[in-house]
Amino acid sequence: MNRKAIYPGTFDPVTYGHIDIIERASKLYDRVFVGVAHSHEKGPLFTMEERVEMLKKATAHLENVLVEDFDGLVIEYAKEKETRVIIRGLRMISDFEFEFQMALTNKKLSEDIETIFMMTKENFAYLSSKLIKETVSLGADVTSFVPSFVAEKLREKLSVKSGNKPALRRKKPPLK
Repeated sequence: MNRKAIYPGTFDPVTYGHIDIIERASKLYDRVFVGVAHSHEKGPLFTMEERVEMLKKATAHLENVLVEDFDGLVIEYAKEKETRVIIRGLRMISDFEFEFQMALTNKKLSEDIETIFMMTKENFAYLSSKLIKETVSLGADVTSFVPSFVAEKLREKLSVKSGNKPALRRKKPPLK
């Protein structure tokens, strides 16, 4: 049996939470397609090529994982890959409402494709790409959240030198 699944996302950037989901999915499915969405509306920090490159490097140890970009509906991407499974990661209960809404919409668009929710490990549950970008921009070391090569690319993109923290910005007192 050739069990396949897709794991779509923006991955801007890839985090240890994403990698956790990919590693666990690779144990459940013969082939996992990690689809990096173009996400024009989100305005990602990294280019499509950079996001794909980082994910390929982060998952190089997983022989049954293929990283590629896609543009358009997730349902169409799943059909293109001839799979009936979409994997979605959940961190906190706050993710569930949005993901549930997406799963129901996808089910309406294609009844034969299922969405499988996977909870990330507890120690990654608070991670979000947005939070990591903000943390790096303030000069923090994020290598416990993302692979070191991703942390370096974040520092480069955000023009933050390793170990240099920006000065605190104090609000000016109001004029009287």
